[in-house]
Amino acid sequence: MKRFFLTVAAGLCLVACAPKGIQKPWDKGGLETHKYRNVFAEMGYSQAEIDQKLDEIYKEVFEGPNKVYFEVGDSLGYVSDIKNYDARTEGMSYGLMVAVQLDKKDVFDRIWRWAKKYMQYQDGPMKGYFAWSLATDGTIKGRGPASDGELYFVTSLIFASNRWGNDGDINYLAEAQNILNCSWEKDGSEDGIMPFINKEHHLITFTPDGFGVNYTDPSYHLPAFYEVWARWANDGRADFYRECAKASREYLHKSINSETGLNPDYNNYDGSFMKRFGGREEKTFRYDSWRVPMNIALDYSWACADKEWQNNYANTIQSFLYSQGIDDFVDQYNVDGTTPDFIWSAGQSAYQGNGLRHSVGFVATAAAVTLAADNDICGEFVERLWNSKNEPYEDGYFDAYYDGLLRLFAFMHLSGNYRVIEPAK
Repeated sequence: MKRFFLTVAAGLCLVACAPKGIQKPWDKGGLETHKYRNVFAEMGYSQAEIDQKLDEIYKEVFEGPNKVYFEVGDSLGYVSDIKNYDARTEGMSYGLMVAVQLDKKDVFDRIWRWAKKYMQYQDGPMKGYFAWSLATDGTIKGRGPASDGELYFVTSLIFASNRWGNDGDINYLAEAQNILNCSWEKDGSEDGIMPFINKEHHLITFTPDGFGVNYTDPSYHLPAFYEVWARWANDGRADFYRECAKASREYLHKSINSETGLNPDYNNYDGSFMKRFGGREEKTFRYDSWRVPMNIALDYSWACADKEWQNNYANTIQSFLYSQGIDDFVDQYNVDGTTPDFIWSAGQSAYQGNGLRHSVGFVATAAAVTLAADNDICGEFVERLWNSKNEPYEDGYFDAYYDGLLRLFAFMHLSGNYRVIEPAK
């Protein structure tokens, strides 16, 4: 196993001990202990303060003047990427996960009904899959699936089944099994549509159609989700899902730079750089990549099956970001920590979107990885998240959707409110 090496920045020496007030990372995950850390409480914030802050952030995203969740009629609702004028499977499935974690059944059911009505293919080669981008009136904009949407849909539906049962008007478990069964049956013979998990590599595809079947996205890798499927999908594929969890962790070892903790947005199944756009290697950590620290924190919190490596990873990426300035690190790097030659725009409506920012979404995920860290600076990342605000940047750019949802997820993680939802006993 290749270990990470902690960076020694100017004037900074990291040591393998927890900062005052924050516990060392736990040795077992929630799947075994049924317990979850409240890092904010460890920092000294009262439970009343934590509950109030989480409620405020939820309302910002789902109910406030800059909300991204909208209800339609008596029974439907959708999550919109406001700046891109659409509803996408990423945000819809995130909305489901937030709703089931926070026990908001009406919100969950509305989002699921909208996704099934407008996004999910009910027949044809893509039966069971979801069109990744729709106009908010339900018109399809992007026909193909994006595999992370299916990943979150399945896990959220299993959790809904565990939390609320299947005797109401939605049989959550049957819906999850339908997605899995439809995917499993695909073999490329119809329009080249494949399973959204590559059966040979046991790794999630970028997309299960077109060129996207040939590579993956590090931010799509959530090994603990497969641990959940192995326990509660009840579709006879538990051993396959356990292999997926193992393969996903091994893939991340290969995909992440050992000195910075950064990964490219996309790469090959073996973790090597992929070539795109005329042979250019994809070596850049950008928007998708922000999710990786939080995803690894989730796997640590739930499964704790890769403790040593994930601990080194958490220390390494926080060390790198701290060396860049804890209030200044930006949202795009080459994986070696240098500045990319090309800075991607942040969205269609972001005419001013070509600049580097200290983005709150990345501030959030950098704090969330504290669940796996044992350095003496992680508390500073948590404090920055606690004091963060999702508001327009100096250049006027504002993202209520991606920044807002990642910030909400990070608060859920660090307050102990992002859990494996087990069946009621």
